[in-house]
Amino acid sequence: MTARTSAYAREARQIDESQSRAIAARQAEQARPRNALELMASRLHLEPNALKNTLVKTAFKGCNNEAEFVALVAVANEYQLNPMLKEIYAFPAKGGGIVPMVGYDGWVKLMNSHPQFDGIEYIDHLDSKGNLYAIECVIHRKDRSHPIKLMELLDECKRGTEPWKLMPSRMLRTRVTCQAARLAFGFTGIASDGDEDMIDGG
Repeated sequence: MTARTSAYAREARQIDESQSRAIAARQAEQARPRNALELMASRLHLEPNALKNTLVKTAFKGCNNEAEFVALVAVANEYQLNPMLKEIYAFPAKGGGIVPMVGYDGWVKLMNSHPQFDGIEYIDHLDSKGNLYAIECVIHRKDRSHPIKLMELLDECKRGTEPWKLMPSRMLRTRVTCQAARLAFGFTGIASDGDEDMIDGG
């Protein structure tokens, strides 16, 4: 092979490589999520339109317009929550609009995925008759010398619903877990089960 032939071959390879890089870059750009819904769809391995059609009929059906839907999708993406698993859903506020409501599983996921989470403890508080009246939640952070402690009182949290009648201690533990996680890690812009009365003006 002559020097000229070798140079032509090298130039041809460089052109092919350049074209391959350009094609790969274009394909990557086309595949990159362009909005919040596409980002969620990519994260959940679903097609965007199919995901939206499912959400407006299930977890996000409380949304009244596109703006509320997009806002809820953005919050779900911010916290890496899966609405298909009811980790986050739309809760209609009484005065209008919606509030991003995070279920118990969602709060547990947020807490366990936080890089500074270092364990959780519960302390049951009983009255002189042995009846539960409060639960204290203690959350440990790797970057704090003292744990974060929060107590919820049964009288303040208990409702007249069937779960509270049948499982008051379990419901109170769920409530204190969500509130303690919010306090310990500064989760903002989301509500937890039990906040409904404050949200809807009750």
